[in-house]
Amino acid sequence: MSAPTQRIEHESKAVAAARASISQQKKGIRALLPFLGPAFVAAIAYVDPGNYATNIQSGSEFGYKLLWVVVLANLMAMLIQNMSAKLGIATGQSLPEMCRAYFPKWLSYIMWGFSEVAAMATDIAEFLGATLGLNLLFHIPMLFATLLTGITTYLILMLERFGFRPLEKFIAAFVVLIALCYIVETVLAKPQIGQIAYHSVVPWMGNSDAVLLAVGVIGATVMPHAVYLHSGLTQNRIIPRNDGEKRKIARFNTKEVIIAMVLAGFVNLAMMFMAASVFHGSGHTQIADISTAYKTLTPLLGSASAAVFLVSLLASGISSSAVGTMAGQVIMQGFVGFTIPVWLRRVITMLPTFIIVALGINPTETLVISQVILSLVLPMPVIALVYFTRRKDIMGVLVNKRAVTLLAIICTVVIVLLNLLLLYLSFGGTLAF
Repeated sequence: MSAPTQRIEHESKAVAAARASISQQKKGIRALLPFLGPAFVAAIAYVDPGNYATNIQSGSEFGYKLLWVVVLANLMAMLIQNMSAKLGIATGQSLPEMCRAYFPKWLSYIMWGFSEVAAMATDIAEFLGATLGLNLLFHIPMLFATLLTGITTYLILMLERFGFRPLEKFIAAFVVLIALCYIVETVLAKPQIGQIAYHSVVPWMGNSDAVLLAVGVIGATVMPHAVYLHSGLTQNRIIPRNDGEKRKIARFNTKEVIIAMVLAGFVNLAMMFMAASVFHGSGHTQIADISTAYKTLTPLLGSASAAVFLVSLLASGISSSAVGTMAGQVIMQGFVGFTIPVWLRRVITMLPTFIIVALGINPTETLVISQVILSLVLPMPVIALVYFTRRKDIMGVLVNKRAVTLLAIICTVVIVLLNLLLLYLSFGGTLAF
């Protein structure tokens, strides 16, 4: 059976299963299963190697005290990703396509340019994470590990030839694998449950270093390419035939977003409280990069813990890099109306990483620079998303409720202010404490 034929067959089965859920022929978890996929693909962006760097540094330096930032970032991500999914369902278009349709051409091209730079900056972090994982876990030279990462992510992307479900299932499996790794790490690290519960809800901001790390955690969590991508994943997945179906599909997608983002939130919390328990608790308060974290874990918790840590990093880097390439395709198709072959995009986006590895540039410094670039771009998709989802003439029955729009505006203002603060601090600014 040819790939196009298999694609049609797989997608027909998925759509039929979803239709059965919409018509209430299926109940409970069986009804939700056909809708699981898009949010898990987007969730990979929330557990990428950039999160490892910021969460581990925060936990090692400040212990449990910044866990509340992870909770806040995850709640913001949950709201934003749900609005993005809802936009695709309501309009049948992705966020970039909506920008091209409603904004002046010059503005769409500017947004496209910045978004492509952000996608490339994101891919650098993700690619470096996977490369570093291969290097530390299997002792593969960095340059060869980079090539291996590129080939692996391309092969994963080829699953899309067989329909949306195989790729969604594969990426979801990576999310679950990363979560399982951190369940193991939690058992081995033996964190203080009381400290986790307290600092997850009680804000603390002790000095300018804590502010910088807190902003970095949020910047590494809410990713611009994930905001664009989610609308593209839902736009034609299950096409609603009337307003009633739109509401039902949106409700199923909201449940999926909650499940996927809670899972991603747990992983981020676990990264930080593991670092708090193992590194901060033993006096290793300056763990600022992934390699040092791995080397320090080995004598503190043993080689098994260090290996599990690297497996999760490798799964994170490979899957998030594949998702980043998918987002790049959605961004280009939406803003300028054309696409390039996946292999060509894969080659273009991996070139900067090859150059960085070949020149021996410090991976951690590169991650910091990539986060600054993302900070410049993030407000654009979030502002556009709020603008579209609050308009009844665009969203119809799925228009935001006033309370949702208000929360979204507050999130947008917080994101803009925090990203401006990150830029200020990154370029030598100081805060008085």
